[in-house]
Amino acid sequence: MEKKEDKVDLNLIDRAFSFAKKFHAEQKRLSGEPYMTHPLAVAKILVEIGMDEETIAASLLHDVLEDTSCSREELEREFGQTVIRLVEGVTKLSSIPFKDEHSYQIENLRKMFLVMAHDIRVVIIKLADRLHNMRTIDYLPPEKRERIAKETLQIYAPLAHRLGIYKLKWELEDLSFKVLNPEMYETISNYVTKTRKEREAYIEEVKKILSAELDKIGINAFVQGRPKHFYSIYQKMKKKNLSLNEVMDLHAVRVIVNTVNECYTVLGVVHSLWRPIPGHFDDYIAMPKSNMYQSLHTTVVGPGGEPLEVQIRTWEMHRVAEYGIAAHWRYKEGKRKIDSVEEKISWFRRLLEWQRDVISLDEFSEGLETELSEVEEVYVFTPKGDILALPKGSTPVDFAYAIHTDVGNSCVGAIVNNRIVPLDYELQHGDIVRILTSSHGAPSRDWLNFVKTSKARTKIRQWFRKREIREKELLIKKGREILAKDIRQRGVDDQKVLTSSKLNELAKEFGFLSEEDLLLGIGEGTLSVSSVLQKLLGFKVAEERREPERRKISTPLGIVVEGVDGIQVNLAKCCTPVPGDEVIGYVTKGRGITVHRKDCRSIKSLDPKRFVDVWWGRFIEETFPVRIRIEAFDRPGLVADISREVASFGINIDSMVVKVRSSGMADIAMVIRVKSLNFLYNLLGKMREINSVVSVQREG
Repeated sequence: MEKKEDKVDLNLIDRAFSFAKKFHAEQKRLSGEPYMTHPLAVAKILVEIGMDEETIAASLLHDVLEDTSCSREELEREFGQTVIRLVEGVTKLSSIPFKDEHSYQIENLRKMFLVMAHDIRVVIIKLADRLHNMRTIDYLPPEKRERIAKETLQIYAPLAHRLGIYKLKWELEDLSFKVLNPEMYETISNYVTKTRKEREAYIEEVKKILSAELDKIGINAFVQGRPKHFYSIYQKMKKKNLSLNEVMDLHAVRVIVNTVNECYTVLGVVHSLWRPIPGHFDDYIAMPKSNMYQSLHTTVVGPGGEPLEVQIRTWEMHRVAEYGIAAHWRYKEGKRKIDSVEEKISWFRRLLEWQRDVISLDEFSEGLETELSEVEEVYVFTPKGDILALPKGSTPVDFAYAIHTDVGNSCVGAIVNNRIVPLDYELQHGDIVRILTSSHGAPSRDWLNFVKTSKARTKIRQWFRKREIREKELLIKKGREILAKDIRQRGVDDQKVLTSSKLNELAKEFGFLSEEDLLLGIGEGTLSVSSVLQKLLGFKVAEERREPERRKISTPLGIVVEGVDGIQVNLAKCCTPVPGDEVIGYVTKGRGITVHRKDCRSIKSLDPKRFVDVWWGRFIEETFPVRIRIEAFDRPGLVADISREVASFGINIDSMVVKVRSSGMADIAMVIRVKSLNFLYNLLGKMREINSVVSVQREG
């Protein structure tokens, strides 16, 4: 174990070992070794990275529920709820059959993250379990070896990276690489062995020069060469299109000191000894990576004119760099809450929130690729000076959603370093970002073409899903109201007719799955109300005598007026009603009837005695003028984009007036012609998605 001051409960671990040994007593591994060699090896890995006694005990017991006669009750009685929860979590992960089929694998990965959400230690045990299985993979058939190695490289090694456990990550990668590309693995291995003495001599020279300078200023530093990892070398060759010789020419050392101040002092010494290469310095102390990693990175022209990478960190940073999230169980004083540990990894918090919101497997798969990939990060600032780490290539929209979902959903623009930028602007290191929001703002589908983060992508899709649900609910409500109104106009009690049983029966007759689908068809205008009424009232009339139908007079504008013949009808210019709006008629002096929307502000000042009932007829071919107002950030092509969107609906623009304010905002007043309220809503929704548009409102 680590140290006495760790206060490790050795009794718990001893009991777990004896318990597991009893149940695995007769079992063997494929290698012929006793089965207990596996849980012991897993426990040893977890001890090496400093995990707590409950995790170590659970690792010794991790196969007893799945592979032995041990019952859940017996295990819980002996070790308590925490250990049984960890063992069950690992058992669930172990029972996930990672098939080659993409959909199966993605669904099972999703289950893994759900398990991880309850206690991240489950996944740390699983990583150690996978590492030992990779160490002993030679005993498996070739096809199974390749499948497990591929899965390890695609899932488990990236998970170890994201949790900051580099000690496990490097070995998982190299062991997988050895199985999947044995020829290249052997080539790199032989080259590393062949050049080891030469590289070690170079590193010794660097250590000697640097240590002497640090001794002069009283800094006690540990200087070491950085180990070469074969898969990392291979990746660098592919990514930078370098030969093996070119990659191996880059030497690397690590300097470990006691304090943060000493880190920056050492950096100054390194740069005074050797010339720094421009563009090759990163300060991960001031701006830690999302997995808590901290160090100073610099590349200099070292002895002999050869490039030299130098990492500088404290011992505490080194511990976190090696063990990641596991470091927070190491050298602990008493118990620490797991929640506080998980809270330190922004990626973990982001992942849990993201996977809760994802609906489809395709969406999960797409996001997972982003979340597990080793992408570079950019560090940007809020106006208050808070730092956000985002994937390279992120935009102000990604930034907005990283702040809060509501900020993203209401984002209408961005100011970066005191200048307005487009929403697809690529954020750079050190940018100060301010998001402009509006109560009328809404996401645009175009954003999906440029956002980088899974959270932004998921939240945008979620917003559109919710909007579609809302619109569907409104159309169902509208369909019910249209049907009820037409029934009442025929002198029949709509409440007696519109029962769920009769509507569901009707839905089947028209080929719909449910009552809601039938009403949706009416609300959308894709199902004729008259055809529904014919079937509905056909059997209703036999049961109930129909009241006399009211006298209706149709007008050229498609308006039906209650009981008035040969009168002039005009549409009010103050509210410009269109078919689908609830309307009311007002008898004017000498100008016939003016038709207003029922929500028109003007009718509040009119004489209520002069109102008459009017409604829209069934077959209206005319188009109707509507006034709309658009607010947007002015940019080249804005008016063209708006005009193009209107034209795509096959309608005309009667007029357009554009005014640009000194703030850079454009006010656009338009009169367009539409056929119905539904048509108008669809058009307004599309116009809100146009880049830089802040709000689109119907006037009147």
